[in-house]
Amino acid sequence: MRASDHTSRRWLDTARQDLDYAEFGAGGGYHAHACFNAHQAAEKAVKAVHYAGGARIVLGHSIRQLIENLNIPSLAALLPAARELDLYYVPTRYPNGLDDGTPREAFSSDQSSRALRLADEIVTAAARIIDELAADE
Repeated sequence: MRASDHTSRRWLDTARQDLDYAEFGAGGGYHAHACFNAHQAAEKAVKAVHYAGGARIVLGHSIRQLIENLNIPSLAALLPAARELDLYYVPTRYPNGLDDGTPREAFSSDQSSRALRLADEIVTAAARIIDELAADE
């Protein structure tokens, strides 16, 4: 197994763990945390694709930008999901990322459910791409 394949699989596994944790948090009523961890799952899954393609260092937290830098049509189709998930990077964790109140007050079960679904779509697409890249070698 190439080093990039190993690195990519590590990032993808971590993305799946973040998604599992997001589901656990949402089930416990921690919707802000679930939204943030959904973002993290999608971010790490897209970074896994970068590593599968041979990247050595992948920086940034914008899922949208990470997808745009790849130029892979099946991921580009998920740019609306990426844009929405990017909204959960700061305000889900910091009260100064909100006009008023706290993240706990600002995020709902509807938002965490949607974030989980969007993140799952990105993680699933990333896994498919990584498998295709590995099969091509």
